[in-house]
Amino acid sequence: MGLLVFALFLVVSAASADEDGFIGVNIGTALSDMPNPTQVVALLKAQQIHHVRLYDADRAMLLALANTGIRVTVSVPNDQLLGIGQSNATAANWVSRNVLAHVPATNITAIAVGSEVLSTLPNAATILVSAMKYIHSALVASNLDSQIKVSTPHPSSIILDSFPPSQAFFNRSWDPVMVPLLKFLQSTGSFLMLNVYPYYDYMKSNGVIPLDYALFRPLSPNKEAVDPNTLLRYTNVFDAVIDAGYFAMSYVNFTNIPIVVTESGWPSKGDSSEPDATLDNANTYNSNLIRHVLNNTGTPKHPGIAISTYIYELYNEDLRPGPISEKNWGLFDANGVPIYILRLTGSGTVLANDTTNQTFCVAREGADRKMLQAALDWACGPGKVDCSPLLQGQPCYEPDTVSAHASYAFDAYYHRMVMADGTCNFNGVAAVTTTDPSRGSCIFPGSGRRNGTFTNSTSPVPSSNSTASGCRSRYFGSSDAFTSSVVLGILLWSATFL
Repeated sequence: MGLLVFALFLVVSAASADEDGFIGVNIGTALSDMPNPTQVVALLKAQQIHHVRLYDADRAMLLALANTGIRVTVSVPNDQLLGIGQSNATAANWVSRNVLAHVPATNITAIAVGSEVLSTLPNAATILVSAMKYIHSALVASNLDSQIKVSTPHPSSIILDSFPPSQAFFNRSWDPVMVPLLKFLQSTGSFLMLNVYPYYDYMKSNGVIPLDYALFRPLSPNKEAVDPNTLLRYTNVFDAVIDAGYFAMSYVNFTNIPIVVTESGWPSKGDSSEPDATLDNANTYNSNLIRHVLNNTGTPKHPGIAISTYIYELYNEDLRPGPISEKNWGLFDANGVPIYILRLTGSGTVLANDTTNQTFCVAREGADRKMLQAALDWACGPGKVDCSPLLQGQPCYEPDTVSAHASYAFDAYYHRMVMADGTCNFNGVAAVTTTDPSRGSCIFPGSGRRNGTFTNSTSPVPSSNSTASGCRSRYFGSSDAFTSSVVLGILLWSATFL
């Protein structure tokens, strides 16, 4: 599972400014050793997580959240939806038991009525809007409607023809539900709840969607996806799906309803059919997602308008049915130990939890040997990495393989550049890991231990004309080889994706 170091997952949203985005977490309970509510809240407070979404309205959990200031979204489970949607009195009783009994001590700010009802419980679709209206009426009667918003989470699959985003529209068969639902959201000042999973978009694309595009990794301009109708440029799947939601709403004449992402994340483990469900990819996605949201980047259609997002999820849920990946979306295990250390440096109001610098850059498993060699030559030459520990007789010579030597050089460059975004890519043959690759007397630059050959530097990325420092040896070849590989990759990507 990699190096587990307990560190802060500090998610601070500026509560004083409604226009600022926040990061929250979903709290699932399908764990064989589910922590008690007091332990859950202790973890939330320790990590300074200020927004949570519950999949029900568990009394013990709501009592534990009292007087913490944590903003809570409670949910009407799908199995209670039919009763509430058919009876105003039933809805009022639900609000009385699950909301009025807890406010104001517990800071309930939203109610999610059902979850993905249109796709998972289609026979209840006809009463979904009624259930929302009845819940809202009960809040109005208690003067809580301005404090507590009512909505319902949808899967992004209700949006058809989602790329280019400007062509997106809701599944027309759901118009009898979606149009009155959007009217309700607009009239009550609420928001569209959308579950956005670039992981599944990537998996279902059969290679059309590049992994970097799904993971928010930096892209060069000619790798970005361009909407031919608007000329808006998209650098990640998340933004494209959000804008598809905005365009779908505008297609039915709703242009002023904000979107809140109620679920998004990436699994940290999968079976052989899900090779990209890895610790590194989960770390990359969630770290970049947090930074993207809290920097109030917005989307190409609505720049600067933040998309508040709840990460799926707080804990790994070992009791969830389905493939291995279904059990491995959590940030923490049941004991509160982080599954991986989020890399949050430079994300504005977020305090990075990688203060121990325990992330490393290594050669990606299965990477093409020629591409690795070209990247290694570049790192030890124009990249100005001191590769002398890789010489015969030196600590990192063994094993004498391109992959092992490239891993050392990649890590040296990555830490020389202070782990900046895009400095562990090398045209796709490198990956970030939380496992220390040091072995024996070969101590990698990112390790707390030292070979004595690495000094931290904030120098800019060297150009291909830079004079090499350190060891030129067999690893210093022409930078043209690496440049040609980059160009080839861009051309292939453009041909299949843009």
